[in-house]
Amino acid sequence: MTFSHKTKTIEHQMSEQNGVMMQFFHWYTTNDGSHWNQLAEEAQSLAEAGISSLWLPPAYKGANGENDTGYGTYDLFDLGEFDQKGSKRTKYGTKEEYLRAIKTAQSHGIQVYADIVLNHKMGADHEEKLMATPFDPNDHNNQIGEHQEIVAWTHFSFPGRKGKYSELQWHWWHFSATDLNTLDHDMKAVFLFEGKSFGEEDPEVGKVDYLMGCNIDFQNPDVRHELFYWGEWYLETTGIDGFRIDALKHLDFEFITEWINHLRAKAGKNLFAVGENWAEHTTGVEKFFSETDGGMMLFDVDLHSNLSRASKNADSFDISTVFENTLVQNHPELAVTFVSNHDTQPLQKMETVVEAWFKPLAYALILLRKSGYPCIFAADYYGAHYTDKGKDGQDYEIWMDRHHDLLNGFLYARKTFCYGPQYDYFDHPTCIGWTRASNERNQKGMAVILSTGDSGSKHMETGSPNTTYYDLTGHIQEEIQTDESGWAEFRCEAGSVSVWLPR
Repeated sequence: MTFSHKTKTIEHQMSEQNGVMMQFFHWYTTNDGSHWNQLAEEAQSLAEAGISSLWLPPAYKGANGENDTGYGTYDLFDLGEFDQKGSKRTKYGTKEEYLRAIKTAQSHGIQVYADIVLNHKMGADHEEKLMATPFDPNDHNNQIGEHQEIVAWTHFSFPGRKGKYSELQWHWWHFSATDLNTLDHDMKAVFLFEGKSFGEEDPEVGKVDYLMGCNIDFQNPDVRHELFYWGEWYLETTGIDGFRIDALKHLDFEFITEWINHLRAKAGKNLFAVGENWAEHTTGVEKFFSETDGGMMLFDVDLHSNLSRASKNADSFDISTVFENTLVQNHPELAVTFVSNHDTQPLQKMETVVEAWFKPLAYALILLRKSGYPCIFAADYYGAHYTDKGKDGQDYEIWMDRHHDLLNGFLYARKTFCYGPQYDYFDHPTCIGWTRASNERNQKGMAVILSTGDSGSKHMETGSPNTTYYDLTGHIQEEIQTDESGWAEFRCEAGSVSVWLPR
């Protein structure tokens, strides 16, 4: 399958500089309004470490004001500028701080990607009466009640903004459905509005129209005009370099493709775009790429799933198959690889944890190989501590380990030695290795070996004859010497990874 030149160009740029993205937030990022300022303070050290781009959280006002992560979108034009929903700032700070943080990161050579949430709105200012039909929240083909009058929170007047930037007020006809009828709080349903229909739903792609709140109707001409205009405004206001598109499987693929291409044309450059699409099946991913002409990268959900399973089932998981049926294996130019993110961290609804012992191995698998555009999670880099309720309703205190020094070491190895040909030694169910051989860019090759079982070793070629190697991780103190042909027996400890760099 042939995809657009846009994504090919992006992939070429990333491979040329061995780019690395960082998700610079997590679900429980401290709610004190300091986040944008922290980014400005960290930008230089992140750039020096080897971070080339930052994915920032949604910057606009959410329904819960300063307590909102940004995914409960209220006002796309309020970047922490207006007194709405009980605060001027967002969870992360003010508009001025946000814009300063972006410019500071860019001044250090870091691209900035904005989190774009276009599927829904929440926290309406007024109720409206309308006619709607209730459907089963888990099956939009199953009508569970009569067509009826409901009262829903669907009128967004944005009183704090008072028409600045845009005078459009959103009403029920700008949406297609919602999940609350205030006349009957007990009824669990998705209410489809009169004259509306659910968008295309495709089990093969995992595509479902409705997610939450007031579901935006992308067929409405006012909506389309507003969102195209908002995109232009946002691009001009912030100067961002690309987008992370939230909740792709709930969006109109045709609209979001048009939206991105419009802004690329407006900006006169190939703005980066990556989508969140939790579809763990190759067929669905292929269909998505076909419908969007490969103009957007995707997070590699299948690889994340494999990493999680490997960490929990080390005795039965064949680590040599870790890349099988993954996006990075089938479409490396379109894959953003990741170990964890805000949706998968402990106590989240989509929790799929990669266990702490396996995190170093997992990051070696995404950072030190040729294919994919790797994304580091801030909670893994800096560590995290928070308390929240689990699925059983009980309170839990969570500590996520800080891998700052280890990841900085991997980043150093990536930007210094990860350019030559890659030779894989995936020939054992618990111990695998690979090398990045020497070439004109790095005169000495490197070797990586990891084990999910006992300590292991592999005879591997680096292309660097008579060279002394040391273990970057410090797990093994003894050095290793390659022979006159550039081969050596490289080792790792049990349940561990060793990264062998030339002395």
